[in-house]
Amino acid sequence: MPIAKVNGVEVEFEPGMTVLQVAELAGEEIPRFCYHERLSIAGNCRMCLVEVKPGPPKPQASCALPAADKQEIFTNTPMVKKAREGVMEFLLINHPLDCPICDQGGECDLQDQAMGYGRDDSRYAENKRAVEEKFMGPLIKTVMTRCIQCTRCVRFITEVAGQSEIGLISRGEDVEITTYLEQAVTSELSGNVIDLCPVGALTSKPYAFNARPWELKKTESVDVMDALGSAIRIDARGAEVMRVLPRINDEVNEEWISDKTRYACDGLMRQRLDRPYVREDGKLRPASWAEALSAVAAKIKATAPDRIGVVAGDLQDAESMKAALDLFSGLGVKSLDCRQDGARIGEGPRESWLFNTTVMGLDEADALLLIGTNPRLEAAVLNARIRKNWLGRDLKVGLIGERAELTYDYDYLGAGPASLAELIKAKKGFAAVLREAKKPAIIIGAGALARDDGAAVLALAAQAAKTFGVVAEGWNGFNVLHGAASRVGGLDLGFIPKDGGLDAKAMTAKGAVDLLVLLGADELDLSATDAFVVYLGTHGDAGAHRADVILPGAAYTEKDGLYVNTEGRVQMGERAVFPKGEAREDWAILRALSERVGTKLPYDTLGQLRAKLFEDHPTFGQIDHAPGSTPAALDLAAVGAGGEVSDTAFASPVKDFYFTNPIARASVTMADCSASLAAARASRIAAE
Repeated sequence: MPIAKVNGVEVEFEPGMTVLQVAELAGEEIPRFCYHERLSIAGNCRMCLVEVKPGPPKPQASCALPAADKQEIFTNTPMVKKAREGVMEFLLINHPLDCPICDQGGECDLQDQAMGYGRDDSRYAENKRAVEEKFMGPLIKTVMTRCIQCTRCVRFITEVAGQSEIGLISRGEDVEITTYLEQAVTSELSGNVIDLCPVGALTSKPYAFNARPWELKKTESVDVMDALGSAIRIDARGAEVMRVLPRINDEVNEEWISDKTRYACDGLMRQRLDRPYVREDGKLRPASWAEALSAVAAKIKATAPDRIGVVAGDLQDAESMKAALDLFSGLGVKSLDCRQDGARIGEGPRESWLFNTTVMGLDEADALLLIGTNPRLEAAVLNARIRKNWLGRDLKVGLIGERAELTYDYDYLGAGPASLAELIKAKKGFAAVLREAKKPAIIIGAGALARDDGAAVLALAAQAAKTFGVVAEGWNGFNVLHGAASRVGGLDLGFIPKDGGLDAKAMTAKGAVDLLVLLGADELDLSATDAFVVYLGTHGDAGAHRADVILPGAAYTEKDGLYVNTEGRVQMGERAVFPKGEAREDWAILRALSERVGTKLPYDTLGQLRAKLFEDHPTFGQIDHAPGSTPAALDLAAVGAGGEVSDTAFASPVKDFYFTNPIARASVTMADCSASLAAARASRIAAE
């Protein structure tokens, strides 16, 4: 390996690294504004200047300079110091001195580096330039006079998000960052430009003037807006969650999160259920906990087990599902289901419902077949990962299902199961691409599984996987992409109908059950059911509107809980704030109910519940382990079930990215985003 000297210290480095990267290997801090590890190199800001020998006797931009063997790099010479002070002075020439009213204050790279590397005065006496503000939609607030033209936002939107909606116009001192056609940014990942902006030019519009970073309590947790399980940090002040930010996790979300993850947090304060309710004479009235629990217990005791149904919603933690499973299974109830959407999955080996390639492992795939899924709407961060592979390794992508506006090119292979069957038999076209690929992968989504023939479609997909060698020694490319944060945890627990039990869809039919218990289940059509409905949840959404008794639960930010992402990775969510009003943690409500029913659950604390969970289901004790990282053999013959498949085309269940769960539907920001996107699509001109 080549060796370079950094301030006299020898460092080994890999060929192709830049001088900046080599200096960081040696532990030297190089200031920068435009350079970012996950974006292309621009070399705009010139803040990363260093002195290099052999080379010209002048400072050079380390971010764009390839490192060479036997090179000497100096990061702290008088020449470098003077050059950085000059660059900082130029950057501050037109920058307004509005730190006291800037939302970036306290988290600003420009503030930090001006203190560390700048001068203590300015020689500029002329008038500063001003730039008019730009419209970037309901999420991004602009003060473009602060912009230093680092182009991080431009490169992110173009390269990572795959939406060329922000660009640089004009030249020289007139250069500006703006959106094309003065329209809102429509990418599902647009909020990440706020984190990338090193100054206060792009800040969060919903969060504007609400809090300073030193006022906030910061809690590391996990996202539940989709099944990816992105690493997040929840910032709260008092009882209110003020914002959600990404944490770096290269194995899942790198350092990006979707706009729904970032901005739906205002829904945590709206339309909340903060006290129990009981329906009398057709109207809900506030009640005490004792009264509400007694009403539910009396109904359970008076109802035969085969006339009781329990459905777990998309945002449930593993502990609440475990408590519900122990309580109602102990009563003899067989109609339990965690699949609100009706997905025909959960039988067979565990690998048959996991994303076996793992999110990080998908980077190695060289051919990808999407079946009944739209990753851009169902898992926006995963979609960015697919685009990254498509850009860097020329990944070949094929799609069977709805035509979707993805952020990469793909071959459209058909709309439904018939097209999948034809692909299996084909010898040319994309079938040849899959056969010749060294690491082919398949992603099956809810559009293919949430149907009456879902199990047969899954078996057909497994047949395709066998035909194209998707599962091989050291590689498992058979993937199921879930849309619900609770889904894999529920399947791992066995929260599916037992012999003779009804699934979620069947439970909602008229006369199917006499008592229907909903654990945050709001995506069901309850118009037909005549059952007594008990709703344990957080928001006044569909389930609460139909409920006869409401038991207020805790949102994901208000409880410690385990969530299993689509890979099968068990992750721990942490409580950032306390539940609202009289609301309680879900498992604790079920524990209290069990005592009134007469089948007391054998745990009194969360620790005891987790111990029982780990004992009964050991996979939940493997925190942050993705099973697919060590590929297991998968018997594809045991995946899915036989039967006829219909000719109905696959259709993604996500129609509006911003309204997929009760928290998002309660969010004013998400409503603004949905309206903004609809307006942007309606106003497209003919040339587009």
